[in-house]
Amino acid sequence: MLTSIRGLTAVTLAACAAMSSTTAFAQEEESSISVSANVAMTSEYRFRGVDLSGGEFAIQGGVDVAHDSGIYVGTWASSLDETTVGFGSTELDIYGGWSGEVAEGVSIDVGVIQYIYPDAGPGDFDYTEFYGSVGFTFGPAEATVGVAYAPDQDSLGSTDNTYVYTDLGIGIPDTPLTVTGHLGYTDGFLTFTGDSKAFDWSIGAEAAIPGTPLTLGAAYTGAEGDIVAPAYDFVDDAFVVTLSASF
Repeated sequence: MLTSIRGLTAVTLAACAAMSSTTAFAQEEESSISVSANVAMTSEYRFRGVDLSGGEFAIQGGVDVAHDSGIYVGTWASSLDETTVGFGSTELDIYGGWSGEVAEGVSIDVGVIQYIYPDAGPGDFDYTEFYGSVGFTFGPAEATVGVAYAPDQDSLGSTDNTYVYTDLGIGIPDTPLTVTGHLGYTDGFLTFTGDSKAFDWSIGAEAAIPGTPLTLGAAYTGAEGDIVAPAYDFVDDAFVVTLSASF
């Protein structure tokens, strides 16, 4: 609940999943619908700098359906630690939106995502978030600037939450390596700080494994702010390794 690496953030992943979905069924030129799937195993599920898997391995995966008009829908799930932040053992996200290139090297992604915690304890944990981002491509470099907004909801303590972020990826020529960086800022209910404001960050690299659909990534990540004492353990800086595959 609280952007990855789910990759790096929930918003980032939703956008990337939608864009990558165009590779599936590419040879069926008569079809305007494409379907893709992704699976991952990560040493720790970090979402916007917060550890949601109790420092343990997490299994993740999703399915996306996209139309050649740019409209897409998808779902994604991850295992959680039941006791770390109280969301139960499973996160299920359902999202939909539109993504596409609006100019050479410039793309837009907008949509809405519902975060669902089906086996969370007593209380209301599910919430809705609207997101939008602009992506830029400069040769081997890609940059994304985005925002996600969750309006007032009971599960957010009848308050709202705003998240802004930027992601950067630079491919190293003639290698399968990409260097990645992320910086995000949360203002609202979804922090573990005394003033409801927090930064999260990561820096790392990923490599496509030749001849396979696999990607191996590693990143150093954390969250900064007026962290309240009970949250120290799940916002400490951490080194996270992820093995993922897309089909």
